[in-house]
Amino acid sequence: MVLDSRTYLRILYLFLAFPLGTLYFTVIITGLSTGASLAIVIIGFPILVVTMLAWLVFGRVERELAINLLGATIRPMTIPDPAPRTTWQRLQKTLADPVTWKSLVYVMVEFPFGVIGFTLATTLISVSLALILYPVEYAVATVLYRPFPGSPHGLVDQAVNMWPNVTIDGHFDPSVAAGFLLVSAAGVVIGLGSMGLLSGMGWLWGKFAEIMLGVDESRLQLAAAQAEAHTQQVRAERADQSRRELMVNASHELKTPVASISAHVESLLKPGRNIDEETRKYLSVVAAETDRLGSLVDDVLALARSDADELRLDIRPVDVAIVIEQVCATLAPLARRERNLSLVHSSAPALPQAMADRERLAQVITNLVRNAVNNTLDGGVISVDAKLDGGRVEITVSDTGIGMEPEDLKRIFDRFYRTDQSRARDTGGSGLGLAIVRDLVAAMGGSVEAESVPGRGSVFHVWLVREAA
Repeated sequence: MVLDSRTYLRILYLFLAFPLGTLYFTVIITGLSTGASLAIVIIGFPILVVTMLAWLVFGRVERELAINLLGATIRPMTIPDPAPRTTWQRLQKTLADPVTWKSLVYVMVEFPFGVIGFTLATTLISVSLALILYPVEYAVATVLYRPFPGSPHGLVDQAVNMWPNVTIDGHFDPSVAAGFLLVSAAGVVIGLGSMGLLSGMGWLWGKFAEIMLGVDESRLQLAAAQAEAHTQQVRAERADQSRRELMVNASHELKTPVASISAHVESLLKPGRNIDEETRKYLSVVAAETDRLGSLVDDVLALARSDADELRLDIRPVDVAIVIEQVCATLAPLARRERNLSLVHSSAPALPQAMADRERLAQVITNLVRNAVNNTLDGGVISVDAKLDGGRVEITVSDTGIGMEPEDLKRIFDRFYRTDQSRARDTGGSGLGLAIVRDLVAAMGGSVEAESVPGRGSVFHVWLVREAA
């Protein structure tokens, strides 16, 4: 303990606590009382703000003193906040922080602690030094009273009593000297005990500072967890954005070679080409698979653009009946050729226009019809109808196909999801068509739902906002 420098630093703090505590107490009490009394006028609030800033500065000063003199391990007084805030918001955050008010309690309590610590340290150190130096006093007194040549007396003419029954008259008494040495030894013991007591007071005050001048460990852990979560979220968003951009770029780049292959195969299959039937058969397969690949690339590109917020829609009044007629005219030969299916359509008379993107609406209806073709048995019927449903235009695509189970119906609009029946039939669907329908309809401000009965077919309902009258 004697050789520990921290002991002396803690004792030094006890001496500093008195003037510092007095300063803190005076400034804060004066500022608060003056600011509160002048709160009626405008000048009172700046005084209160300055007083609050003063006690925050005092708290930070005490934090540094507690760390460097008392050896306290104190957590930060504030948690870093990267969010930009106005001056008023920062003031509100400071007032809502528990450390602000704990620091006020700390600097106010330091005044009585400083008085007690200063008084106790001064008393114990004075008593210890007086006892330790007692033999020195005896030696000095003996020299002062010792006679000198030519003088019958010493420097002092009168003898003096330093201790009961102990008179200093200039003659050295070994027994008296031994007694004073014992007193000095007792002073050393008292001094060591005093150092231990004062160091313990400083240690306890340091622990008090750790509680009052730093944020709670739980708040630090929560802030660290939130910062880590934010970092991971930013990293995930960046990776997701990179993935979306990659999908957009890759899909866009794939369109050119696929279109080129399709054009060359179509050119080879034109009537009049001198190719044998087997080669024509193979080229027909290539043409069909190329069309399928092109559709898949279009689907992926549409989803990627939707995810990357690059899907641009031209929302304007659209004649739904005309769009349905055009889509059905295009797909009817396909349905008849692939499955011998009948594709019929109807629209209510005087059907108002819907607010939609014409090309995207055609894509929605096309995807729904293609889905119906893929899931309807040979000889079935697919119907596309449009009517007015309250304040919305409703488009219905129904089929007499295989239908869906209730558990499949819940996930039918999920990406890449295909029902067990679709997988078993190997219809070639990618599982993206209905997901694109959902995204496009939502982007146009509408909604889509499906209903189905296993073995009896499915019905898809698309609702779009009608043109304002």
